[in-house]
Amino acid sequence: MADIIHPESEGDLQAQIEEVEALSSIYGDEWCVIDEASRIFCIKVSNDLEEPKLTACLQIILPPDYPSASPPIYQINAAWLRGPERAKLANSLEDLYVEHMGESILYLWVERIREFLLERSQSSETVDQPEKVNMTAEEEVDDDEDMPDFRTFKLNTEDAHLFIDQGNDEESPPIKHGTTITDRRSTFQPHLAPVVTPRQVKMVLEKLCENKKIASATHNIYAYRIYCEDKHSFLQDCEDDGETAAGGRLLHLLQILDVRNVMVVVSRWYGGILLGPDRFKHINNCARNILVEEGYTASTDETAKSGAKTKKPKAKKTK
Repeated sequence: MADIIHPESEGDLQAQIEEVEALSSIYGDEWCVIDEASRIFCIKVSNDLEEPKLTACLQIILPPDYPSASPPIYQINAAWLRGPERAKLANSLEDLYVEHMGESILYLWVERIREFLLERSQSSETVDQPEKVNMTAEEEVDDDEDMPDFRTFKLNTEDAHLFIDQGNDEESPPIKHGTTITDRRSTFQPHLAPVVTPRQVKMVLEKLCENKKIASATHNIYAYRIYCEDKHSFLQDCEDDGETAAGGRLLHLLQILDVRNVMVVVSRWYGGILLGPDRFKHINNCARNILVEEGYTASTDETAKSGAKTKKPKAKKTK
């Protein structure tokens, strides 16, 4: 008998796909797919300092009911990480999961590990790689050859908001246009604008459509996040414009990067050759590139030196 796939499982799988695509876009070669079918991945994390240089490998398995009900199963591989330090790092990851239960957590975990490496390298403790003397059999195994010994532990949603007419005295936000990416005759170009009200989102879309080339794009995918100071929450939404699931993936990238008061539109001109899943990678890469260029988020190198992220307010979705 065939397995029954529950709606919750389908939602979790889609969330995992979007999170993996976003992390691949953010971290590039540092992100590695071990077994996609089994949802096993790893990422190399370093403090990016010339001296002392510290690295760790985070291996994770995503359970079928992650992120809605279960945390990732994980292992941290680092020859220098033992005893109280390992326990301290593990506890901090588990605290993050509890704090953000039900949300995609991997980006916060990676940056927490990176912050830990920076703190470790800046501490007065010795940071040289220890000699493998009197180590256990498990510790003697080279990091790259470690067999996984994974560790486990055990949105609030608001009512949807409609677009509110804020009056006609708002200025149309300035729009920045990013560098194009071309693959097999399909071209992708990002556009970015600062927005603080839903009306400004509408104004940006109208302004972009005044450009005949942008208006003629096969798809104009967009997502935005607006932070509401009074309610300590986000107003956010997205649009596929015919590219199924692309808007949700783009919004997921904005959420992982924790950007606020910004709208990103990615135009795609279809070149006649199907790109498969690569099209989502190009959309996310375009979006991340322009966010970095305009100072909304740090590049991978800068992020490594910036420390942990602040707690994300809960989000509201508009329709």
